Amino acid sequence: MRKLTLAILFFSTLLSVKAQELNCRVTINADQVQSSDRRIFEDMENAFSQFLNNQKWTDDQFESFERIKCNLIITLQDPKSIGNYEATVQVQSARPVYNSNYESILINFADRDWQFEYVESQPLNFNINSFNTNLTSMLAFYAYLILGMDYDSFSEMGGSTYFQKALTIVNNAQQANRPGWNALGSTRNRYWLIENLTNQQMHDIRKGIYKYHRLALDTYELDRDKSRQQILEVLKSIKKIREIYPSSILIISFLDAKSDELINIFSEGNIQVRREAFDILSTIDPSKRSEYEKIIK
Repeated sequence: MRKLTLAILFFSTLLSVKAQELNCRVTINADQVQSSDRRIFEDMENAFSQFLNNQKWTDDQFESFERIKCNLIITLQDPKSIGNYEATVQVQSARPVYNSNYESILINFADRDWQFEYVESQPLNFNINSFNTNLTSMLAFYAYLILGMDYDSFSEMGGSTYFQKALTIVNNAQQANRPGWNALGSTRNRYWLIENLTNQQMHDIRKGIYKYHRLALDTYELDRDKSRQQILEVLKSIKKIREIYPSSILIISFLDAKSDELINIFSEGNIQVRREAFDILSTIDPSKRSEYEKIIK
């Protein structure tokens, strides 16, 4: 009888445990790596997944269905020495749209500046207040970035706490002298991404993320024309900021995530609104002009 009681208590405790925040799928592509022992890449994949998914990143309680869906697609290059890796990484996250089965992409960012050391079964330790390793700093940076973008999409400037944590990681990583953490070199790196997100002159983009998702997409089925007008106002704000910051990685990453969605949204509705959306998108994202022409056809 005592064993039965303990078992009931054990399972009821499991059911009451709240889920962690992230539901991140990590994929390791090691096709370029010349190695006969492939087990380390499975170990690496599992370790990165556990680091992201099993750690508590916020003080909030998440139900299992509320976990943020995200992907890290890591393409390894052939290492110059054992245990030392370079990689390109595609970071993706999405959030559900209210009253639909649709999920809207929030982040679709390519990071080409990953350098890290890893040996099989290596513990991954992280402390927000100090620099441990380049690997855990990069993983934690993207955990906070994903959280910040998600929170911003549900409440105006709601992700500020997590962007500040990502900024702390960037500042702590300066000592590592590794690519991606400083202002020199590429303007499409982690440093500039978080600089843009915490730059007060670009706060209208973050406010636009809230308007786009909460005030437009989440109410899209109720009044599509009104939602399109809301999104058009967001695009106008982005255009103004681009005139000041023409190389902004935040604007580039926003459009990388949203271009297909924007084409679908503005391919219907009032032709004047569609033309205005096409003109703005062709200006702020000229490389995709031919794709945006679908809006006015």
